[in-house]
Amino acid sequence: MPRVTDVNGRAGSSRPAYVGADSIDLYWLPLGAGDRFPVVRTSGRAVEAVAARREHRAPCDLYHAALEISLDGARYAIEMTPAWGAAGQDRGTVAQGPVGLPMLGRSPFFRYEVHRWRAGVIPDLALAVGGAHRLSDDSELVRRAWAGVARVPTPTWGRDERHTGDMWNSNSVVSWILLTAGLELGDVTPPRGGRAPGWSAGIAVGQAS
Repeated sequence: MPRVTDVNGRAGSSRPAYVGADSIDLYWLPLGAGDRFPVVRTSGRAVEAVAARREHRAPCDLYHAALEISLDGARYAIEMTPAWGAAGQDRGTVAQGPVGLPMLGRSPFFRYEVHRWRAGVIPDLALAVGGAHRLSDDSELVRRAWAGVARVPTPTWGRDERHTGDMWNSNSVVSWILLTAGLELGDVTPPRGGRAPGWSAGIAVGQAS
């Protein structure tokens, strides 16, 4: 099966809408990459420093996972983002959930979206460490992953409502999609020295499905 050879895009640029092979590509984006006001990056490092002291280990670099799925000649950006961004733009939203507390989800300012965005853009993709990591070009598995995006659970972001020992976030969404599609995730890990909070929550919830 032919493989997509040009899988890296420039930050903030449009990606080609059509591609030549069914595939799943995973990107590891540093937390807060490209943020002009580095609140997310700074707060994330502070939280990680506290966690590292509590767990008697060195602090890790934190990563946010995003997917691109190419299916039947079209490319889709798969990602969790705040619901209040890009007002009026159709980003292929297939699910929403609350942020912080369930009751806060009544407001778009405390709600997240899960996108399956045809020809969509993942911001700062060029900053992904290691570029695109090709996980599969098996058409049936790719199709299951694509369909699974619309079935992803939507627990409260930042909380452990499913009692997995890890919080639910964007990394949970990605690992849940991959696991329930049938991918083996034992060798799928963040870049060396990094950590992806929420990744294990998606796996645990997927295994319990």
